[in-house]
Amino acid sequence: MEVFLGIPAADGVGVGTAFVIPEAVKRAIPQKHIRREETAEGWERFQDSIRTVTAQISRQLENLPKSVKANDTQREIFETYILMLDDPVFLAELKDEYERTLQNIEYTINVKSEEYAGRLRNAGNEYLAERAQDITDVFGRVLDDMMDIHPFDINQVPDGAVIVAVTLSPTDTIILSKRKIAGLALTEGGVSSHVVILARNYGIPTVVGLTNITKLIHTGDKVIVDGKTAEVLSDPDFDTLVEYEDKIAAEKKHEETLKAFFDKPARTKDGTLFELYANIGTPEEAEYAKASGAAGIGLFRTEFLYMSTAGETSNSAARSFDEDTQFEAYKRVLETMDGKPVVIRTLDAGGDKLINSVDIPAIAEKNPLMGLRAVRLSLAYPQILKTQLRALYRASVYGDLKIMLPLITSVEQVDQCKTLVHTVRDELNSENITFNPNVPIGIMVETAAAAVTSDCLAKESAFFSLGTNDLTQYTLGVDRENSTVADLYDEFNLAVLRLIAVTIDSAKKADIPCSVCGEMAGRSDSVLVLAGMGIRSLSMSPKMIPGIKELLSRFTIDELQSISAKHLNNL
Repeated sequence: MEVFLGIPAADGVGVGTAFVIPEAVKRAIPQKHIRREETAEGWERFQDSIRTVTAQISRQLENLPKSVKANDTQREIFETYILMLDDPVFLAELKDEYERTLQNIEYTINVKSEEYAGRLRNAGNEYLAERAQDITDVFGRVLDDMMDIHPFDINQVPDGAVIVAVTLSPTDTIILSKRKIAGLALTEGGVSSHVVILARNYGIPTVVGLTNITKLIHTGDKVIVDGKTAEVLSDPDFDTLVEYEDKIAAEKKHEETLKAFFDKPARTKDGTLFELYANIGTPEEAEYAKASGAAGIGLFRTEFLYMSTAGETSNSAARSFDEDTQFEAYKRVLETMDGKPVVIRTLDAGGDKLINSVDIPAIAEKNPLMGLRAVRLSLAYPQILKTQLRALYRASVYGDLKIMLPLITSVEQVDQCKTLVHTVRDELNSENITFNPNVPIGIMVETAAAAVTSDCLAKESAFFSLGTNDLTQYTLGVDRENSTVADLYDEFNLAVLRLIAVTIDSAKKADIPCSVCGEMAGRSDSVLVLAGMGIRSLSMSPKMIPGIKELLSRFTIDELQSISAKHLNNL
């Protein structure tokens, strides 16, 4: 038995068979001049790959169950791919370019497919823009085959596996959450990275910071992941397996006892009432939130809604996430919560949350976490925000909706968003579409800029929600996705706590609600501090709600204030 020690990320114990995910190979297209007599050989290789990829797509098409309506979009995509691979006009144009320029076939395919895709993107037509993505994707598959590159398909992972990987994207994590994964053992990722947040949401025990783990553990090995002790055990002996199976049984027993708190209000020992809300990423999670006793939805991460479609369209081109699709998702969450408050955050894409959408350009940034993300992206491409706002306002009549803007750093940004809100409401009125014109619009306070100017922002906001993950990251200058500086990421740092205190004070003076929806809201140690600072509204993973209710019931407000005072250095 070997024991590997990492950094604790998501609590719990998982036992399963290791599945090692290989590191992605990036496609690098060579460019070289060839002799005319070499062109026939290159073209034949291209034709061979066309036949191979066509056969692969045909098999995927045949394997799609025809009775499942959700597969209709994927079926249409596959059929389009097959037609494109046999398009005589494009192939003739490509062959002419190849024989005229005498550049190697791989380079020519890449240039011509991108050129053709560019023409379609600039045609000003949504349908043609999506076909542009099809061109890029399907001929990318051909290039991969020609260059012997075989991208890993996350859907190959079997149920019950312990995933061993350098890192995972949030999209991959969402897909894996549907596969009953036993645990995650990762080299990269911080305790507040989006992968880890998702793992906690889905109850997947996770350890990060495991150096060279993909080389030390092999697919098929028996593995134990202990998210509490940050240990990963490979090839455990019989006694160790029994010990951990007992731990899993004890965890399940404890979860059963917490069910008694599902229907109870969240109160301290001396009777102070708290509101515990749920963080969700898909409409399905709203059902779990309601069952767990959530007072409502405190954060619907709509970018994860975009990402959750990736499982149905793996290895396929980007699609526009249209207004009707969004409307149906928001309506479902509002109806599920049956009149309880639902806070839906506008798109927080960018950074590590890359979304495969035709509406969102792929931009190479040296420092994406400081770049065009969240509200900045929405204001740079206002049609994205406008489409989302139309869907939100249309859904507003089905429940108690509140809209939240992410990564706000100035009053001007709030004003720009509200201008678009007025445009959307005017449009809906002119179209005789019913909506609630009084939907509260609040902001995420997740930068030092927002916290320091929270007195000004409070005048333009219906509510505040503290995003403590990014607030900590930006205040301390520590990348929360980077395990090598994980020890520097400290939500209890005095600078972070003082910014939280300033925000709470500004909200109190302006008489607007202030909640916390970052990871601090769902951890026992930080909940005690936040409660002592005056926070009475917390939003967390649904599975954390019963445990936090039980925790609060053991303390008085005086005791909580005493705990906070120690951390705040008597601020």
